[in-house]
Amino acid sequence: MKYSKIRKMDISNGPGIRVSIFMQGCTFHCEGCFNPETWDFNEGIDFTDETINEIMKLCENQNIEGLSILGGEPLHPKNIEGSTKLAKAFKEKFPKKNLWVWSGFLFEKLKDKEIFKYIDVLVDGQFKIKLKNPKLKYCGSSNQRVIDVQKSLKKKDLVFYYKNEEENS
Repeated sequence: MKYSKIRKMDISNGPGIRVSIFMQGCTFHCEGCFNPETWDFNEGIDFTDETINEIMKLCENQNIEGLSILGGEPLHPKNIEGSTKLAKAFKEKFPKKNLWVWSGFLFEKLKDKEIFKYIDVLVDGQFKIKLKNPKLKYCGSSNQRVIDVQKSLKKKDLVFYYKNEEENS
């Protein structure tokens, strides 16, 4: 498994100041994707235990509110094992910090995977250029959802962390 880049202090992918990692590889190839350089599974930097250690060290900064895992596609079968290992290490070390994940896969399809034990917020759904709306918070297109994963698992029904008011426009 590989990753594309790590942002040490990111303010655009979730609330507050965050550490963000962009996993390498995606098969969705959404038209208008903001990160097409992450599509090829063979490109990027090897994701290792040292990568996880580097991210944990960055997250020790008291100004860091949480970790964001994006892509590429972090929940693709080729990436989910590494993404899960990172998510677990993060939540074990920083239980009070939040973990956000962006995925083209829908929550309902993957909610039984181990990684969902650790995710606080999932932004799901593939980016759709016809539904693009720059006014949406945390999403690129109106079909995407911002889901409170832990509340959804507990309730056994979708609970939105943030509901975009622009969804039907």
